[in-house]
Amino acid sequence: MPVPVARRLACAVARGADELAAGAALGLHPAPRVADPGQPEHGGHLSLVHGALAGQRRVLLVQRDRQAGQALERAVHLLGRDDRRPVHLRVLHRRPDGYHELRTVYQTVSLADTLEISFRPARRSSLIVESRPEIPDNLVGRAAALLMESAPIRGQVRIGLRKRIPMGAGLGGGSSDAAAVLLTLPVLAGVRVPLDRLIGIAGRLGSDVPYFLLGGRAVGLGRGCETYPLPEPRAGWALLVAPELHVSTAEAYQALGRALTAETTHPMINSFQSWLCSQHGSACEAPLGARNDFEPVVLRRYPSLADIKRRLSNQGAQVALLSGSGSAVFGLFAHRRQAQAARQAFPERAFVVSLVSRDGYRRRWRRWLGSHAEQGCWPPRSRYAL
Repeated sequence: MPVPVARRLACAVARGADELAAGAALGLHPAPRVADPGQPEHGGHLSLVHGALAGQRRVLLVQRDRQAGQALERAVHLLGRDDRRPVHLRVLHRRPDGYHELRTVYQTVSLADTLEISFRPARRSSLIVESRPEIPDNLVGRAAALLMESAPIRGQVRIGLRKRIPMGAGLGGGSSDAAAVLLTLPVLAGVRVPLDRLIGIAGRLGSDVPYFLLGGRAVGLGRGCETYPLPEPRAGWALLVAPELHVSTAEAYQALGRALTAETTHPMINSFQSWLCSQHGSACEAPLGARNDFEPVVLRRYPSLADIKRRLSNQGAQVALLSGSGSAVFGLFAHRRQAQAARQAFPERAFVVSLVSRDGYRRRWRRWLGSHAEQGCWPPRSRYAL
């Protein structure tokens, strides 16, 4: 193999410990202000590496040229993929296709997993997924395989996943990781996939995967796949409490006992519309009056979750609610210091997170993908595409 060194460009930027601490809590990874290294030549390797050292953040941008004829490899290190929580969830009725008709409101928060994705063109395609912890039937691998088949994308794909978002807690961590693959892999492979096709692929992976192609606050209809943006709330904070407890989503739906009919759902639809309209233009920081139809059946079966909700309210949360079918419970706070103070009252696994707006969500993507993607486009568009 030829030695891959023709030119190296490096720039390190150190940031203070306070910004690093805030970034770790929020899943934020600011891009450095560096001189434009120019366009990487065909056959180059471009990667963005983040790390922390002695209370400071260093961002290293490295470009290497390869000798002619050697394959191009492109990689990105996504330090954090934001998750989501439903701020309002109504389950209307069971549908003929076996799913349930939903009316829900999603909100992105800053709790995040870490993904590293690399792509190398090749005549024969291959896919390697490494995960910590190991996850059977990993949704990340399914997303990559389905996209490679549908786009199509030909080459060698390697994905590394390190989990931080609790699994099986109703926070959508697996769905957010799958959506990250759908947004990133076409950029690295130089393939442009229209948003409507990405939404279709996402819907085959999971009901809330399409939402993560949008981000921010959005309403979800149908089985949750059909999403539309909502006006963004002012900046806010949440405390997510995720006990080591698994709640079966299938059993939660069964316990609701929704019939295969829409005849009795009109009052719930009217209630949801009324609540949604009351939030538009409201001066309230939190979505007052929010509810989750899973709460009566899940909290009755798991009294410890009802106790967590009660303690969040006692700590001053403006709203305390079960996330999805559980087992995570969240409380909304106007200020970070309030959420941090409340955190001290919970020996359970808990995270202080910020609410992430749609604009903030897309700014993070632009930073993560860097010079691999054209600026100002959504979904991210590869600048390697012909």
